[in-house]
Amino acid sequence: MSVNPPFRADIVGSFLRPAAVKTARARHAAGEIDDAELRSVEDDAITALVAREAQSGLKVATDGEFRRSWWHFDFFGTLDGVDVVELDHGIQFQGVQTRPLGLKIGGPVGFSADNPMLEHFRFLTSVAEAAGVTPKVSIPAPTVLDFRLEADALEGSPYADRDDIFDDLAATYRGAVQAFYDEGCRYLQFDDTAWAYLCSETELAKAAERGIDPDHLAERYARLINASLRDKPDDMVITTHVCRGNFRSTWISSGGYEPVAEQLLGETTFDGYFLEYDSERAGGFEPLRFLPKGAKVVELGLVTTKSGELESPDDLKRRIDEAASIAPLDQLALSPQCGFASTEEGNVLSEDEQWAKIEATVALAAEVWADA
Repeated sequence: MSVNPPFRADIVGSFLRPAAVKTARARHAAGEIDDAELRSVEDDAITALVAREAQSGLKVATDGEFRRSWWHFDFFGTLDGVDVVELDHGIQFQGVQTRPLGLKIGGPVGFSADNPMLEHFRFLTSVAEAAGVTPKVSIPAPTVLDFRLEADALEGSPYADRDDIFDDLAATYRGAVQAFYDEGCRYLQFDDTAWAYLCSETELAKAAERGIDPDHLAERYARLINASLRDKPDDMVITTHVCRGNFRSTWISSGGYEPVAEQLLGETTFDGYFLEYDSERAGGFEPLRFLPKGAKVVELGLVTTKSGELESPDDLKRRIDEAASIAPLDQLALSPQCGFASTEEGNVLSEDEQWAKIEATVALAAEVWADA
C-alpha cells in the first residue's frame, strides 16, 4: 500500500455531521452560543473524527468539513471580492433544490493571509499528527466559481466579462496553494463539479443561459487550472475530485468523461483525480486511456456515498480489473465516489453505514494492491 498521497484507499473529504455539531450550529445561528462555544464543539467533533479515520485504517484524515455548511460557498465567501448572496432560486438537483444562494463579485478577487480556513487546517494538522495520519484539506476549484456565476454576477465589479476574471482567479489560487503549503499542508484537493457538467448537454445549456460560452470551455478550464497550479511546490500533492452533484443523496448531471478526458487527464497538472464511477451515469472506463503513463493516480470512486448499502467486493474487484485493462493498476486506487455530506444536511445513510463504507474501501484496497 502506498505511503504517500494519494493513497490506495482514500477519501473525498466530507462526513455526516454529528448531532452535537448540528445542535451547536443551530444554537449559534439563533444567538444562543457564541463563536468560541461553537468552535469548541467543532474541535471536539473533529478530534473524534480524525481518531475514527485513523482507526478505520485510513492513512489520510480530513476535518469532515464540520465547520462548513456548504462545500463551496463557505470557501468562496472568504475570498476577497466575493460575496455569497441570496437569489430567487437554488441549485436544481433531481427532485430538490438547494437553499437559494449564489455568488456576487464586488471587487478584485484575492486570497488574504488571514483567511479563516488556514486556521481550520492548523487545528486539523494538530490532531492528525497525534493520530499518525496525513491531513488533507479540500477547497472548491476555481472553475467552480466561474461556472456558478449568474449572468449578472460581475455587474459593478472590475471585470468586464468572464474571461477578465481568470487571471485574478488563478493568482488567488496560487496564493491559496502557497498559504496552505506555508502552514504545512502537503495534500490539497480541488473539488470540482464543472468538469462533470461539461459532460452534460443539459448543464451546458443552463450554463449558456448564465452567460457562459460553452465552446472550448474544457480547454479554457484546463488553462485556468494549470495557471492556478503553476507555482505548486514539488513536495506538495494536489488532486481534484470531479463530482456530478451531491446533495441529500441526489445528483445533477449525467454523462461519461469522454468529452473532457483529454483536457482533464492529459493536460491539467494535477497529481491525481478522484473520479466518480458508482453508477451508469458515469459511463465506462475508456476515458482513462488519456491518463499519462507515470506517477499520476486515478482514485476510482466505485463506492457510493448516496446510500448505505454495501457494494459486493467481487463486483468492485471486477470493475477495478476493467479499469486496469485501460490504465495501469499501479496508477489506480479506490475511494468513495464523493463525500458523505457535501452540505451540512448530509446524505441519506447512517453514521454506522458511512463507516462500514470506509472500512470496506480500506480492506478491499489492501487486498487489491497488497504488493504495491
